Amino acid sequence: MAGLQTPFYLIDAAALRRNMEKVAHLREASGARALLALKCFATWSVFDLMRDYMDGTTSSSLYELRLGHETFGKETHAYSVAWADHEIDEAVGYADKIIFNSLSQLDRFGDKARGITTGLRLNPRFSTSGFDLADPARPFSRLGEWDRDRLESAMDRISGVMIHYNCENRDFDLFDSQLTRIETEFGDILKRLDWVSLGGGIHFTGEGYPVDRLADRLKAFQDRFGVQAYLEPGEASITGTTTLEVSVLDIIDNGKKVAIVDSSIEAHMLDLLIYRETAKLPQDGAHEYQIAGKTCLAGDIFGDARFPQPLQIGDRISIADAAGYTMVKKNWFNGVAMPAIAIRDDDGTIRTVRDFSYDDYKSSLS
Repeated sequence: MAGLQTPFYLIDAAALRRNMEKVAHLREASGARALLALKCFATWSVFDLMRDYMDGTTSSSLYELRLGHETFGKETHAYSVAWADHEIDEAVGYADKIIFNSLSQLDRFGDKARGITTGLRLNPRFSTSGFDLADPARPFSRLGEWDRDRLESAMDRISGVMIHYNCENRDFDLFDSQLTRIETEFGDILKRLDWVSLGGGIHFTGEGYPVDRLADRLKAFQDRFGVQAYLEPGEASITGTTTLEVSVLDIIDNGKKVAIVDSSIEAHMLDLLIYRETAKLPQDGAHEYQIAGKTCLAGDIFGDARFPQPLQIGDRISIADAAGYTMVKKNWFNGVAMPAIAIRDDDGTIRTVRDFSYDDYKSSLS
């Protein structure tokens, strides 16, 4: 890494393959299919590695849909909170399956989608999210239909539903109990469908997760209702695979030692700011520093870290778990240099697959 200029995201191919092997095991043991959620991770340079282990992609917009169609292939599922009139024909042209968010969207565009598999989002009115901002079951949620009469009126036009209610759910028993609740409340509808997507947010590639119990539960669900189950792993696909590599630019002691690095949470790890979380920083040693970004935002702070030796200007710091909801959200705030994207191959070789220049910054504006 000595020759690469920070900041850059570093994807470890071996770690990614380990996650993919868990995905493949779950698919084989359960019969469920797995689609990469592009809203979380859309770095298509590693799709050649991921493609053999997954069934396709699922999207949240026309551009994501097109990207999945063009760079991943296989099954291409199209979802959007709301399709525009000028988007729908192009979307149907890329998709194998389209999932409408509301009955009104199905009414408006159902005829346009008649040539492909059609579904509707079902909101069970509960979720595992600990953040109101991300809770699809929050009061007055616009995400999906829950009214039985409205669902019934769609049944002759859809063959499946998508139910997204998990959010970084590491608790299998909670998943099990909530799926039982869905079976109880909507079982008569599920029995009339061909497929059901249970969305993403199930942290089944995490350490110690009982993958085989999940596989058995998914198989039982499919057998009971005669449906094909889908999962949409985003974070589960790429957790623990990527670091954000940064360098120390300055060290300030204002009562607390602060190391300013050549990156930014607002520009390069935006979810930390949105959800007021701290980055996964080194915690080994007696020398403590606050790691801060280089933008003018006062709260541009990654968090506190500990090191075996005092930091020096020019030292490299690796910020762990920097794949999900990072590269898809990176931006040009303050004109801070956009991190390059690099891959560590199985033989240890590191290669840059994308870097960004002033021209990229300039062309993003007008």
